[in-house]
Amino acid sequence: MSNVPVHTLNDGTSFPAIGLGTWPLDDADAERAVTEALRVGYRLVDTATNYRNEAGVGLGVARSEVPREEVVVTTKLPGRHHGYEETLASFEESRRRLGLDYVDLYLIHWPLPRVDKYVDSWRAMIKLREDGLVRSIGVSNFTSEHIERLEKETGVLPSVNQIELHPHFPQEELRAFHAAKGIVTESWSPLGRRADLRDDPVVAGIAEAHGVTPGQVVLRWHTQLGAVPIPKSSDPGRQRANLDVFGFELDPDQLAAIADRKHVRQGGDPETHEEF
Repeated sequence: MSNVPVHTLNDGTSFPAIGLGTWPLDDADAERAVTEALRVGYRLVDTATNYRNEAGVGLGVARSEVPREEVVVTTKLPGRHHGYEETLASFEESRRRLGLDYVDLYLIHWPLPRVDKYVDSWRAMIKLREDGLVRSIGVSNFTSEHIERLEKETGVLPSVNQIELHPHFPQEELRAFHAAKGIVTESWSPLGRRADLRDDPVVAGIAEAHGVTPGQVVLRWHTQLGAVPIPKSSDPGRQRANLDVFGFELDPDQLAAIADRKHVRQGGDPETHEEF
């Protein structure tokens, strides 16, 4: 059994407080990473059609010997498959590659507002949930305006919004919006993609004070914000360290110090980024 705390999503399902990211692992590396991660206590695994490793992730889930019902598997709809029927077909392709009867969390990877089909895709995802093929549905890289449109046109809010979130880009306003709407914030690139937070002197000082690593400090910062980080690692030792962040607590001054950085987006802007 896993000792990771869980959140309850707005649809009533349980969602672990930390997970394993798999981008940019290939199938073979993803299989090994997922198998080991589940064996050491992870219960949330994140992939996407565009990561091209769904087959490996599915094999890792199967070979871990962890009961399927204990594992939350997330995958994502690519931009080239936006649209109602396209989403239904794309999901079946993902489910086949994963080798699963159902997917726990299905996300729209990017909103692609110029294409303007994300509401149609959302309607298809609602159907997938109603049909029992998906347990929870959500979005990734959506702004508050995109989410408000989903709610206005379908009456259904996402359970999760997976966004770029790290101490250099803390997303206070969007996190507050999520909290008000009952949406769980999930953090991709939680340690930063380019800025090496592990070498940050403030983070290093806090780590020394707690007797932990800088990476553990930053991941604990996420969990204390109520966000769910999904750090990628294929190294078993680092996987264990990333998971071991619930035995200490950052005080308010430390939380504030970690987020006191330049607000620099390192990934794409959801208003303009297109990933097909």
